[in-house]
Amino acid sequence: MDAEKVCYRIPIGPQHPMYVEAENLEVKVDGERIVDADINLGYLHRGIEKLSENRNWIQNIYLFERICGICSGVHTITYCMMAEDLLGIEIPERAKIIRTVIGELERVHSHLLMLGAAGYEMGLNTAFMYIWRDREHSMDMLETISGNRVNYAMNTIGGVRRDIPKSMIPELLKRVDVLEKRMYHYLHVFGSDRVIRNRTMNVGVLRKDEAERLSIIGPVARASGLTYDVRRTRPYAAYDLVNWSVITTSNGDVHARLDVKVRETLQSLSILRQCLHKLKRMKEGDIKVKTPSVIPDNESTVITEAPRGELFYYGKSNGSDKPERIKIKTPSYQNMHAYKPILRDGHLADLPLMVASTDPCFSCCDRVTVIDTNKDTSRIMTANDLRRLKR
Repeated sequence: MDAEKVCYRIPIGPQHPMYVEAENLEVKVDGERIVDADINLGYLHRGIEKLSENRNWIQNIYLFERICGICSGVHTITYCMMAEDLLGIEIPERAKIIRTVIGELERVHSHLLMLGAAGYEMGLNTAFMYIWRDREHSMDMLETISGNRVNYAMNTIGGVRRDIPKSMIPELLKRVDVLEKRMYHYLHVFGSDRVIRNRTMNVGVLRKDEAERLSIIGPVARASGLTYDVRRTRPYAAYDLVNWSVITTSNGDVHARLDVKVRETLQSLSILRQCLHKLKRMKEGDIKVKTPSVIPDNESTVITEAPRGELFYYGKSNGSDKPERIKIKTPSYQNMHAYKPILRDGHLADLPLMVASTDPCFSCCDRVTVIDTNKDTSRIMTANDLRRLKR
């Protein structure tokens, strides 16, 4: 009998069983084995890139901060770096260190959220609750520094809005020590627990050649043996002022992706400790420079390393107080290409865990797609298309 006739297509979503965000996976299965998978986006488009053209450069900081609740800090870091590049200005060293502190606290927050979610997908509710309990330390530190646990409003064009005074540093260092002790515990748990090893090893394998061919980025790529981290290849903020290592492993399975997250969290805690000690030794000084409200006609591209991988911003100014065009590519948008090889030949019961191991964020990577039902064709809407429709 033809294999095509015994395969079934199962829709997963758009109300997804893993996350609150909406997306649709169409999985082709032969019994319990996944033969192929297609991903369909388009349920969450918010038009943020278009909205930015009607707001001035300062107002857009708070707009882009709301692209993603987990990566709000790195979005504003990248946006402000792009605007600073357009202006040709250099921010104070103290501001660079504070940006690094915020970026690494956010990475700890994001990685622990994903590790807890992975425990939940395996049915290990105790692991989920313990990891998310420890995640509170990173969020408490962000709240101590900025006054908020999610959208921190720390960055501005020309530097940062709030300092980290010396009186605050001892308490922050205590929490770093607590988190480091807990992460070594999780490193042992994820490496030795029989249930976790059976559920994750040789599951959802992404080979190095496939990761390279698909241009996969971030921890997903590093778990498949690709040594690429923007913080190392194109240092920004204070990453060239501290010592740290790019974490890689070559197995490329779910276990490797979890292992990379745990070890990267330990590296982030080391970076945090170094930055806080630098701030402690420095004389308190300027944390930002004055910038004009109007940016001359120019264009710039900036990339940073978000918790999920490379974050790309393109900006075009036109000599006014508003940008002419801003284009964003988030890491999840690139990493979704990995779903086909990761899911292929896997078991349907492992699908939530395999998808969760890539740490996807569907709300920050959606695009408008127009489908012509008469011709059965689809295409992505361009900026010119949206302007024409607006008229």
